[in-house]
Amino acid sequence: MVISGFQELKTRLRGAAPQRAVVAAAQDGHTLEAVFRAQRDGLIRPILVGDVPRIRQAARALGQEVPEEDLVEAGDEAQCARTAVELIRRGAGKLLIKGMLQTGTLLKAVVQPDTGIRAGKLLSHVAILDVPAYHKLMFVSDGGMVVAPDLEQKREILQNVLSLCRFLGYESPKAAVLCAVETMNPKMPETVDAAALKAEGARGDFGACVIEGPISFDLATDRQAAALKGYESPVAGDADVFLVPSIAAGNLMCKALYGMAGGRMVGVVLGASVPITVNSRSAAAEEKYDSIAIAAAMARSNS
Repeated sequence: MVISGFQELKTRLRGAAPQRAVVAAAQDGHTLEAVFRAQRDGLIRPILVGDVPRIRQAARALGQEVPEEDLVEAGDEAQCARTAVELIRRGAGKLLIKGMLQTGTLLKAVVQPDTGIRAGKLLSHVAILDVPAYHKLMFVSDGGMVVAPDLEQKREILQNVLSLCRFLGYESPKAAVLCAVETMNPKMPETVDAAALKAEGARGDFGACVIEGPISFDLATDRQAAALKGYESPVAGDADVFLVPSIAAGNLMCKALYGMAGGRMVGVVLGASVPITVNSRSAAAEEKYDSIAIAAAMARSNS
């Protein structure tokens, strides 16, 4: 099973009970527009953390009145992050939504040893892209959190993104471990890591999936290019997951596909006790809504 695009994805995620969602620094029109739409669609019931007068003002500009019990006052970005995370720790919410604050500030509160909500060994970001030139959704990781992952971190990143794919119904996701070349080169450590991950996948360390690497982006997305180069693999031209060698590579790749290539992108952070959305503060309301929809569905599955 594969998912061709966001419309199909959203259709599959409908039809379950709304989940309590905590919004950190909710005094932002785009965030509230997405949050209120998700509320109307029955996906979430929000708790809004931040500057309450500004939240009320922004909500009224959208034609929405917020009940007093759904508002929690918090001051600066750091306090908004700490308060939102504490609400999650107390069981008040099943997903965490980033509002008008920096991603690093929110995640710093998430990973605190005594007061945070880290659940796995590693938090990682998955960008899900719907690109017109590609025949199905693309899951790119990690272009948002882990700067220069070593082999062990790449294992954790891969486990996280494969878990997301399986949650969405992929029985055997195809993962491309991206490099600049298709052969092992000791001077390019990412190629050695890619070969190791492929071998581990072949012996079943990651469950039902197909892992290929080292493989370049063109071969992972274009069957004809792979055929011309004599590169034979079930992943060639048909990858679901794109494991990038660094945050720089992932960030550039996603922004190129999202911007000039006309794609749409949503994202979620995995490895915490609840799913977390961390869209850019400049992201459109539609992008934030799509991220909330995915996180809400994951929260329902964890309930």
